[in-house]
Amino acid sequence: MTLFDIFSTIFYSFVFSFVISFPIIHFLYKYKITRRLTNDFSTIIASRSIKEGVPVMGGLIFIISVVFLNIFFNPYPRKESLGLILSMFVISAILGGVDDILNIYGVKRHKPKSLSRVLTLIRVHKRFIKRVFLLVTLPWYAYKSFFYMLGSNPGSGLHAHEKIIVQSIVGLVLGISLYFFTPFSSPEVIKIPVLNANVNIGILLIPFAWMAVLFMSNAVNLGDGMDGLAAGQSIFVFMAFLIIAAVQNDARITFLMATVIGSLIAYLYFNIPPARFQMGDVGSLALGTLMAIVAFILQQPILLMVIAFPFVVTLFSSLIQGIGRRVLGRRVFKMAPIHYHLQIANNWSEEKVVMRLWLFSFLCSIIGLIIYFSS
Repeated sequence: MTLFDIFSTIFYSFVFSFVISFPIIHFLYKYKITRRLTNDFSTIIASRSIKEGVPVMGGLIFIISVVFLNIFFNPYPRKESLGLILSMFVISAILGGVDDILNIYGVKRHKPKSLSRVLTLIRVHKRFIKRVFLLVTLPWYAYKSFFYMLGSNPGSGLHAHEKIIVQSIVGLVLGISLYFFTPFSSPEVIKIPVLNANVNIGILLIPFAWMAVLFMSNAVNLGDGMDGLAAGQSIFVFMAFLIIAAVQNDARITFLMATVIGSLIAYLYFNIPPARFQMGDVGSLALGTLMAIVAFILQQPILLMVIAFPFVVTLFSSLIQGIGRRVLGRRVFKMAPIHYHLQIANNWSEEKVVMRLWLFSFLCSIIGLIIYFSS
C-alpha cells in the first residue's frame, strides 16, 4: 500500500464509522443499553456518578466497521486469510457483548463458594455422594476461587472464570490455526528485539498464543475505565503495527490496521468527555484480542509488550490489587486499575489522567518502533 492508500483507507473508515454511529447511538438509547452503577464510587470519585445512564456497547461502531470494510473492500489477495483474524475478533466481541447485556438486564449473581468452604463440606457433609462429588469437582472450585481472588466483586455479568474459558478457546484456536493451518508465513518464528534474533518456538506457539490472547484482551478490558482512555491508547498501538506491517509489505494487515484506526478515531469523537457512549466489553475484549493476533502474524509478540506497555501496567495493577486485597488483606493502590489510583492519589481530573496516559502510550509506541527499526 502507498502512503496515499493508507491515509485514504483511514479516512474512508472514519467516514463510514461516523455515519453508522448515529443509528447505533439511537439503538442503544432506545433499548436502554446504558450503564448501571452496581457499586457506588461517587464518594471516592465524584465524577463516576455522571456515567450512570450513558449507553454502553459503543464498541459496536468499530466492530461493525472493521468487519464490513475488510470483508467487502480489502482489495489485496488471499483475503481468505483474514477470516481467521475477523472470526477471532468477532467471537471476542460476542463474549463482551453477552457480558454487557447481562450486566444491564441480568440478576445479581452470588460469589462462588470459597475453596475453604468446599474443603470443609468435603469433610463434614452428611451425604457420602455429595462429599465424593465435591472432591471430584475440587479443581473446578479452586479454578473459580483463584480468578475470583484476582477479579472484582461479581455483578450480574459474566464472572472472571467464565470469561477466561471463552478467551482460552479463542487463544487456543488461534494458536492451533496459526501452527497447523496458517495462511501466514512462519508465525511460529518469534523475533527477539534488541538481540536481533529469530527464535522458532514450534508447537509452543499454541500456548504462547493462548496466553497472549488472555493477557491482552483482559488488559484492554481493564483499561476501558475512563472516557477516551482505551480508544486513544489503542490507536497508538495499532498505528505502530500499521507501520510495521507496511514495512513488511503485508498489504492485508496494513489495510486492516488502517480500518481499525479510522473507526477508532470516529468512535473517539463521540467518546471524548462527556462521552455519548462507552466502549463496553464488546469493544475492549475484541481490541485486545486483535492486538495479540496481529502481533503474532507480524512475528512481534515480544514487541507487543513494549508497544502496548500501558495496557500491561493496567493489567498488573489490577492483579496486584486483587492479590493484596484477598491474600494480604489490604489495598496496594488507592483504587485499581492504575488510572483510578492516579486520579485519586494526585487529585487529577479524569481528563488529565487520560491525556497523560495517551502521551505515555504514544511514547511506548515510539520506543517500540525504535526498537523494531534498530534490530
